Amino acid sequence: MCGILAVHGIENPPAERTRFLALSKRLRHRGPDWSGCFVGKEGILLHERLAIVGVDTGAQPLVSEDGQVILAVNGEIYNHLALRATLGSTVTFKTHSDCEVIIPLYKKHDKDLCSMLDGMFSFVLLDESVTPTRVIASRDPIGITTLYQGWSSKHPGATYFSSELKALVDECDTIISFPPGHVYDSRDQSTTRYFQPTWWDGDAETNPVLATTPVDYTLLRETLEAAVRKRLMSEVPYGVLLSGGLDSSLIASIAARETEKVARAQYEARQRKLAESTSGPPTPRMDDLTQQAMLASWPQLHSFSIGLENSPDLLAARKAAHFLGTVHHEYVFTVQEGLDAIPDVIYHLETYDVTTVRASTPMYLLSRKIKAMGVKMVLSGEGSDEILGGYLYFHAAPDSDSFHQECVRRVKNLHTADCLRANKSTMAWGLEARVPFLDKAFLEVAMNIDAKEKMFKKDSNQAIDEDGRPKMEKYILRKAFDCRPEGTPYLPKSILWRQKEQFSDGVGYSWIDGIKDNAAAFVSDKDFSKRAERWPVDTPDTKEAYYIREIFDGLFPSEAAAKTAVRWIPRGDWGCSSDPSGRSVSIHNAAYEKD
Repeated sequence: MCGILAVHGIENPPAERTRFLALSKRLRHRGPDWSGCFVGKEGILLHERLAIVGVDTGAQPLVSEDGQVILAVNGEIYNHLALRATLGSTVTFKTHSDCEVIIPLYKKHDKDLCSMLDGMFSFVLLDESVTPTRVIASRDPIGITTLYQGWSSKHPGATYFSSELKALVDECDTIISFPPGHVYDSRDQSTTRYFQPTWWDGDAETNPVLATTPVDYTLLRETLEAAVRKRLMSEVPYGVLLSGGLDSSLIASIAARETEKVARAQYEARQRKLAESTSGPPTPRMDDLTQQAMLASWPQLHSFSIGLENSPDLLAARKAAHFLGTVHHEYVFTVQEGLDAIPDVIYHLETYDVTTVRASTPMYLLSRKIKAMGVKMVLSGEGSDEILGGYLYFHAAPDSDSFHQECVRRVKNLHTADCLRANKSTMAWGLEARVPFLDKAFLEVAMNIDAKEKMFKKDSNQAIDEDGRPKMEKYILRKAFDCRPEGTPYLPKSILWRQKEQFSDGVGYSWIDGIKDNAAAFVSDKDFSKRAERWPVDTPDTKEAYYIREIFDGLFPSEAAAKTAVRWIPRGDWGCSSDPSGRSVSIHNAAYEKD
């Protein structure tokens, strides 16, 4: 991922270059490897690069052979090689960047190119071959990457784009989070949805499209494996975030298997090349000790976890890493270190949502450690809870239709919470997070599975399957990976069937208590009683929320900035706790009392 900033429709762009270069510096944490700037007839494109693919040749903005199409991209296009092959031999490429393929696709398919891309991306493309010049901008289907669009009353007719809010707040008095799965076209000022999956209207108020497909465990497993495999596209060191929960552990397990396959293939290729270049008798067969030494020298997957001392996540991650054979790194933080980081976390997150701040703080601290080790990319497990109804408040769903509609609603809003957290808390340190669960093909499979298969079984006669396993949250995902391909299980049973922990809980239960206690000392009863006068919209309902909003307003005081934030709350009409957490307290506690 990278940072992009663009403006289109301004007079005399060369005179604005210095000012926009200064604004782009606010995004440099996202792209510390290179800075690029293109000044056109009516606009400016700037790019702060984090080099992961096409490291030596992929500096941006990218410019077409004729110099008429200019492109700035944040993200990765996983199917870029397949797309290049469709363009024929007459198309030449200047770089090895996975993003350059967007330029010839635009020339051939115009803005219809967006639906052809498989990846996480947001881009701004400037076409100077037409008069007036044209800009199209787009964001990936779910909003894994961040993109904001803004307008300024001081510069009527100008449109601004940025990967982060902080580059726009001093320029624009109207700012929106650019909608995922959409494309903007300056030619008619339209913003249209290009992402048209079969499940999209599952939360419609009238005639919702409901999921009715029986679960296919093999298809579910193999589609997720393919999603992980394509996301290992990298020319730099990578790793996995490992909390020890189901989602991150499954991603780590698949990544470890794929990494071993790649390493084995590379070794065998070297051996073949050596044999072809060496005359004489064949190399004798390796004995067991030699083979073990060779295996030990192969690249190994690195895993990373964080938590308070003896937290549930640290203990579970340690067990998972030992089982998977990863090179494991764990970091212990204190409540005070977390509290000290909160203002910086809010600055990078650009939201006042309580749940997002809670969960992002440990991720922010861990990302700094990971980047210091020279790792630029990690795989993460976001998205599974929304797709499969994994948050424990889903246990209160009144029926399968309601369950499915809530899943669709949560997936559509991932860009406001979990995707925002995964993107910004890691990119604060120039670390890219990739999320296999949000793969388009996996979504198409998982979101169409009959919600009856996903629901928690409240009836005691249906609560246990034929193998004696509890039909708990995300049962179908656990069941899909409860097998032994090539004789080796994906995970230990204790991890595969571990109950859901909210990340902000799993790093240590005293973390949330520490935030609440700190907020109680910071916010007086008098100030809290007047909260509705200060914030009539999105009024904080706890002192913790007040404390976070206070910090946010100090960093981003404009009304335009506040309007971009969205709060994460459970379904109140399902009788869930008003606390903004993924836990359903009564169900969660009852489950642990049984142990």
